[in-house]
Amino acid sequence: MGDTAASLRRQAEAWLEQDPDPRTRDELRAILDAGDDAALAERFGARLEFGTAGLRGALGAGPNRMNRVTVMRAAAGVARWLGPGRCVVIGYDARHRSADFAEDSAAVLTGAGCTALLLPRPLPTPVLAYAVRSLGADAGIMVTASHNPPQDNGYKVYMGGEGPGAGSQIVAPTDAEISAEIDAVGPVSELKLGSGWTVVDEEIVERYLDAITALPLGSDRAISVTYTPLHGVGGSTLRTAFERVGFPAPRVVPEQAEPDPDFPTVAFPNPEEPGAMDLALAAGRCNGSDLVLANDPDADRLAVAVPGHGLLTGDEVGGLLAEYILRHTAGGDRVVATTIVSAGLLPKIATDYGVRSVETLTGFKWLARAGGPVERNVFSYEEALGYCLGGDTSRPVADKDGISAALAVAAMAAEAKRDGGRTLLDLLDDQARRYGLHRTAQVAVRVRDLSLLASTMHRLRAEPPRAFGPLEVEAVEDFAEGRDGLPATDALRYRLGGPARARVTLRPSGTEPKLKAYLEVILPVDGEVADTRAVADAHIEELKAAVRELFP
Repeated sequence: MGDTAASLRRQAEAWLEQDPDPRTRDELRAILDAGDDAALAERFGARLEFGTAGLRGALGAGPNRMNRVTVMRAAAGVARWLGPGRCVVIGYDARHRSADFAEDSAAVLTGAGCTALLLPRPLPTPVLAYAVRSLGADAGIMVTASHNPPQDNGYKVYMGGEGPGAGSQIVAPTDAEISAEIDAVGPVSELKLGSGWTVVDEEIVERYLDAITALPLGSDRAISVTYTPLHGVGGSTLRTAFERVGFPAPRVVPEQAEPDPDFPTVAFPNPEEPGAMDLALAAGRCNGSDLVLANDPDADRLAVAVPGHGLLTGDEVGGLLAEYILRHTAGGDRVVATTIVSAGLLPKIATDYGVRSVETLTGFKWLARAGGPVERNVFSYEEALGYCLGGDTSRPVADKDGISAALAVAAMAAEAKRDGGRTLLDLLDDQARRYGLHRTAQVAVRVRDLSLLASTMHRLRAEPPRAFGPLEVEAVEDFAEGRDGLPATDALRYRLGGPARARVTLRPSGTEPKLKAYLEVILPVDGEVADTRAVADAHIEELKAAVRELFP
């Protein structure tokens, strides 16, 4: 046996001594007995890194998996970072082991002298984000892997306290501080575990519903909706919200109506993935619905479709919601926000309504903090189907919220339907005529290993491309050293001209060996919007081909 293999076996034996979970102990013992060094290397050759997105990974034994030891260490790190006497609210979804991980977190936090408040049942992530502020907690923990595959789970941490960051996901340097505290935690078998934590009353869900149904939702309610929670936890909360506002009950896709951690009807439980929305789109056509709506499994994202016309992009929904919210709110202190990879439409809308627009890095941890101390962030969105809504007085959730977004989209569609039977597609055409057509798309180029991404970004900085297809590069924006007050991030944005105005934003994935490219083509509409859209789509395909050619 080599030194590496022997070291891995010693680590595995030490893990067995502290693991309180018979499932993962049995799994690891079987691997050791079989002499499966490759499986040991997968589990013990690396570890899940705690960052601003918390932890996320496949379930199983070892530090490179999500399990009770990993979660208890994370909870202990949060407790050490906070100090005794602080209050933490804990939420969880319906994935495999989520309830166990939530209770383990409560036990560790209570044992460390913190007050742990456990949400009453599997609930959407936005309910947890709301509860952090509503309950006056010092921090929040959500056990979820969002729209990851069924074998995964995850662990997100939210800030408490006061100010615009309260109830939003952590940012640097908090992530590094918590990570350092996790590193200082010894064997979990030596942790003091408490009991008697508080299970929060169902009233917290009622308070959340009261808050989101008080958003500016107009008065039109005549809209028919087909809905799917994609086997996640959003169904009952969304249906109750629709009833409370006065919308007709949505027709729920029966095969996907109840939480199921195996997600049996989809290959990947993300509404953006090909095939994930097939059942909902077919049901919407069969039902004769005006709209098809879908949440991802933890209900912080929203997908929108018009039956017979497929999904709207996140940028399309974001542009429509921005106008809707700005029409239904008032005040010069309003601000709207989106990210550097989203469409360039939002600043035009903001100018038209006399409000300020803000651009942030990707992720709602940044979007939630957009705006100054006296500004009201009434709307934020990112192209990955995430939307955050506010009103004249407050913003219920400082994070993306697929439930409140569904209410606003339904209200917007009902208002359009009342106006001569129009649809969201008509509203998109209206925007294209006013602001120009902003057509967006994404392409991800997978590479053999992560090092190729760094070398490619270095090459692009040293030798900037002169064109992407027929569109010439007119300007380059490099975010590596920070830009316009934004923190540094590894991203490049190219502004293009020629037959069309366009933008290409490139950034490497932080977790996978792939380069993400966000493409946008902007064209004035002189004739039919459909004809302009076809021209834009042709340019999008040219940009996709040009991005792929960046990798020889």
